[in-house]
Amino acid sequence: MEVLLYLPVLLLSVVAHEFAHAWVALRQGDDTAYKLGRVTLNPLPHIDLVGSVLFPMLLWMTQAGFLFGWARPVPVDPRKYRSYRRGDILVSLAGISANLLLALAFTIATVLLIWLGRHIPALAASAALMTRMSGYGVEINLLLAFFNLIPIPPLDGSHVVYHLLPPRLGARYREMGRYGMLVLLAILFFAPGILSFFLWPVSELQRLARAFIGMWI
Repeated sequence: MEVLLYLPVLLLSVVAHEFAHAWVALRQGDDTAYKLGRVTLNPLPHIDLVGSVLFPMLLWMTQAGFLFGWARPVPVDPRKYRSYRRGDILVSLAGISANLLLALAFTIATVLLIWLGRHIPALAASAALMTRMSGYGVEINLLLAFFNLIPIPPLDGSHVVYHLLPPRLGARYREMGRYGMLVLLAILFFAPGILSFFLWPVSELQRLARAFIGMWI
């Protein structure tokens, strides 16, 4: 039952992440994603069979203790940005910003759903179910935001680090992107403690979200 509540929220969150990349890229002058139909919240153009379906299901079936996934990366052509440096940073941070906004939205939604469940008995069961989904929404979007801030290419945070480095060192750093996903998967399965170091803000912000919710109920 829980996976049926978790997966739709995960799908929404990864789609919003990629949509934000595509939308900001268009605003910065790059119409590559727009021409491919990626400036949309329709999940179909964004779904990655492995990252959006098979990988989360594998984690669920193996009782990994968490679910994670991703959508198809949005293609961009930085040469089209009106300002390469500014455009690259803004586009890379757009997905992270979208997930943080969704985490906030799910926090507010949790307050409203709990209120509805308490004051409208006919909606109590539905509100309780949606409240659990909202809780997952806070968790998933915080995880996506801070996971993507990990400075390992090709994750979004690496784009910011790249522009802080000297050109020659930055070029070598960006070349790591060819092996970045393999490194991340190895860390995910064999050294999760390293991820915990980068993801510690997730638990702190979840605590703040719970405190905010408690102020209103």
